[in-house]
Amino acid sequence: MGSERKRQILLGIFVMSLVLANTLGAKVTQFDIPSWIALPFNVLFSPMIFLFNYVLGWTGNDPLSYEFFNTISVSVGILTVPLMFLVMDIVHEVWGKKETKQFINTGVLAMAIMILITWVSVNVPVGRFAGVPKDQIDLYTTAYNGFFSVSIRMAIASILAFYFSQLSDVLVFHFWRKQTHGKFYWLRKNVSTFISEMVDSTIFMFVAFYDPVNFPAPLVIKLIIPYYIFKALFSILDTPFAYLGIWWARRDEKGNKLPLKVE
Repeated sequence: MGSERKRQILLGIFVMSLVLANTLGAKVTQFDIPSWIALPFNVLFSPMIFLFNYVLGWTGNDPLSYEFFNTISVSVGILTVPLMFLVMDIVHEVWGKKETKQFINTGVLAMAIMILITWVSVNVPVGRFAGVPKDQIDLYTTAYNGFFSVSIRMAIASILAFYFSQLSDVLVFHFWRKQTHGKFYWLRKNVSTFISEMVDSTIFMFVAFYDPVNFPAPLVIKLIIPYYIFKALFSILDTPFAYLGIWWARRDEKGNKLPLKVE
């Protein structure tokens, strides 16, 4: 498989992940984790939780729990976010900053088109839902419009969060790539992702959920931190897959290793 074909596959996965993060993101799932699995992660991330509680003054006033991973409560849209960042890390390492920015621009365009089509779909006149009795059409219409109206706000939040977080990811990754002379990929990948995911989580949560009455700033911040911790965890766990992805992307049809795009 040629380099261009691999780039197209990664672009398809990237756009798919971006769109699904917003169309599925309205659902929040919750489930318990066995203590033998949760305990190592609670210990690993306890310094981060302490830091957030201390800086935000929550040490004596409803602080974040140090048993954070015992019960998972998170939007299902987060399942595709690590995949999106993983693709960007692979593309940046193999094809360079210019190609990465083209991926970002393509993602923004795809999201803008998605918002437009979703808005039109919500606002066109209602006819019939296939297989739905006439007396239930209003119920289905309300549910349909309510769900996709939320998706429009989330999509707008996602475009802003995605654009600025990915730009920060590119800048930080590129800076550390120069400083390390192309070495220590695992460090460059995770440092840039930790920073960009904080940018992503903060912008997305405030634009998508902030409301002075129902979702004031302190509550939004408490939503941001769990999402950020999960994204940081996924970034650490997917590091081996990033190395594997780079290995795959650099091989041509004959198995030869292609040179990295250094800018």
